[in-house]
Amino acid sequence: MYDFANSSYTTVVVTAIFNTYFVAVVAEGKSWATLAWTVSLALANVLLMVLGPVIGAYADLRANKKRLLLVSTVGCVAATASLSLGGPQTLWLTMLLLVLSSTFFGIGESLAAAFLPELALPQHQGKLSGWGWSVGYVGGLLSLGLCLLYVNWASAAGQHAQEFVPVTMLITAAMFGMASLPTFLFLRERARPQGQGPVEGVVRQAGSRLRETLRRARHYTDLRRFLICIVIYQAGIQAVIALAAIYAQQAMGFSTQDTVMLIIIVNITAAVGAFAFGYVQDRFGHVATISGTLMGWIVMIAFAWMARGPLLFWIAANIAGLCLGASQSAARAFVGVLSPPARRGEFFGLWGMAVRLASIVGPLTYGFVSWLSDGDHRLAMLITGSYFVVGLLLLSGVNAERGIRAAREPEQTGAGQ
Repeated sequence: MYDFANSSYTTVVVTAIFNTYFVAVVAEGKSWATLAWTVSLALANVLLMVLGPVIGAYADLRANKKRLLLVSTVGCVAATASLSLGGPQTLWLTMLLLVLSSTFFGIGESLAAAFLPELALPQHQGKLSGWGWSVGYVGGLLSLGLCLLYVNWASAAGQHAQEFVPVTMLITAAMFGMASLPTFLFLRERARPQGQGPVEGVVRQAGSRLRETLRRARHYTDLRRFLICIVIYQAGIQAVIALAAIYAQQAMGFSTQDTVMLIIIVNITAAVGAFAFGYVQDRFGHVATISGTLMGWIVMIAFAWMARGPLLFWIAANIAGLCLGASQSAARAFVGVLSPPARRGEFFGLWGMAVRLASIVGPLTYGFVSWLSDGDHRLAMLITGSYFVVGLLLLSGVNAERGIRAAREPEQTGAGQ
């Protein structure tokens, strides 16, 4: 249900509605508008790279993932609602609110992921992660559908984007808040505290523990290799997530209604991909499943680059949907089985840090290429595809069986792999 809730933010704010509104209205369609959008996301991800692992370590020591998840959720909901203030002449305020909302979202995403190993045995984590990610796309679709109903009504009433898009931010915030309630009402914190004393002492413990985690992570060979692999291929995925709607409008000439319909269809195929590939992952293995999705991403980029009409682009979009749900869900589950039990919060914090670094590199690469090439979005998309090729090559060096054995060994021996 938390996956269901937080997908409202990624679908409406990052992927479908607010990103194009930011470029066209808040940044007034300037040549640097797409770059300003990607810089805002990059700043949030820099904060998350610093805060994520420390918060994960603190959560492990105090066994309070749920409490911290509540704080991050309230922060994201409040900042998302405040994005309704965005419009012409509010560039810096809107960028600040975007940074805040994205930061709170990312903290919550990592904390929620850290519950996964508590809720399923290793051989079922791919399935459970797939269920969650699939239900998440349903939540994103529901939020987007409600926003689209309002947008159509407002457009028919003669309203303009700067009048109706702010209202969609309030709808999204309300959906996120209400849909997250089952998590806080019913989910139990099963971890046991590992640190005592005042908050300041635990924070120092958390920082010390994080430094130790970074040192130890070097010795979990396959987990380390997979985290590096995540940075590379997730750079491509995050670029597609953040810029798909912009590409559809700028390169393919889609209208706002066309773009929203595109995102709806992609979310449906992404839900199918996450659900189906969860079973595939448990049946055929983590590395094989993720490799298959990366090959799918390469095909998708080729189709999108070649597309001059809607048919080929729609095919590419549906391939992206299938691969999007599958690759993200599979990575979360794989990190779960490669992480030592006593440090799952921290290692999921490192997973979050890897994704955040990718979220800086990928969209910024796209933004800079489009800016330097005078808005050549096709070239930017093609260069984005190189991340999937390199990620596939790096993944070939990950040995799942060896990594799982290392995670299950006592820490003093597992760290010596």
